[in-house]
Amino acid sequence: MGFHRPDRIDDALAALGAGASVIAGGTDWYPSRGDGPVPQDVLDVTRLPGFRGIARDGDGWRIGAATTWTEIARAELPRGFDGLRAAARVVGSVQIQNAGTVGGNICNASPAADGMPPLLTLDATVELVGPGGVRQVPLDRFVTGVRRTGLRPGELLRAIHIPDPLSAGAAFEKLGSRKYLVISIAMVAALVRAEAGRVADARVAVGACSPVARRLPELERALVGADAGAVARIVTPDLLGGLAPISDVRGSADYRMDAVAALVARAVGTAAEEA
Repeated sequence: MGFHRPDRIDDALAALGAGASVIAGGTDWYPSRGDGPVPQDVLDVTRLPGFRGIARDGDGWRIGAATTWTEIARAELPRGFDGLRAAARVVGSVQIQNAGTVGGNICNASPAADGMPPLLTLDATVELVGPGGVRQVPLDRFVTGVRRTGLRPGELLRAIHIPDPLSAGAAFEKLGSRKYLVISIAMVAALVRAEAGRVADARVAVGACSPVARRLPELERALVGADAGAVARIVTPDLLGGLAPISDVRGSADYRMDAVAALVARAVGTAAEEA
């Protein structure tokens, strides 16, 4: 087995083309292999230029794919990022937050990926680099199913681009059997922008209740124009369409639907208060 940790993108793409598996923090990749030896070459992308750090980028923000959750939780960002920063603080444990990366969380494509709901509410776009050059894809079209993404052969996810959330308030709610080291039963992110006490823009996304984390467009439309101080009352089961939770050892499908309604009301209310 060869371990590659290049500092040039050309060398990384060459290793990827030769069949190396990509890791950043490795917090999901290594445990998924069990106790046996790693059978193939490994490409660590954490030293590649442009793969790490948080910075202003024109009218928005750029987060390198190898940026850790600890770095996101501690970053000085507008309050519209509060949902993402809250999610960063509950990913795994402190040790996992120190190593795990936002790009790895996306590319792992778990239905319960903590970073997905807040990134969806932030209208995130992923930046991909490969043999054909650089392209950008909206996050809601990049993750296509359970453990499936739109990465083409030979491509790497290099960064996430986020438009400036301006004066929006944001929140993140997660339900699990304990506080840390837990796979979510359900989670919700909300982002709300208010003008003159009324909701001007609302975005709500739910994870762990469908094969891919998803926005709730019917609820978002119902929230626009509402009194910002009373938004939680608008959340009703008929506005949560499109969710398809499963039953597993963490909870039944019915329990998840009941729980997510409460989480949505709480997250929307908190985001509206912050706005």
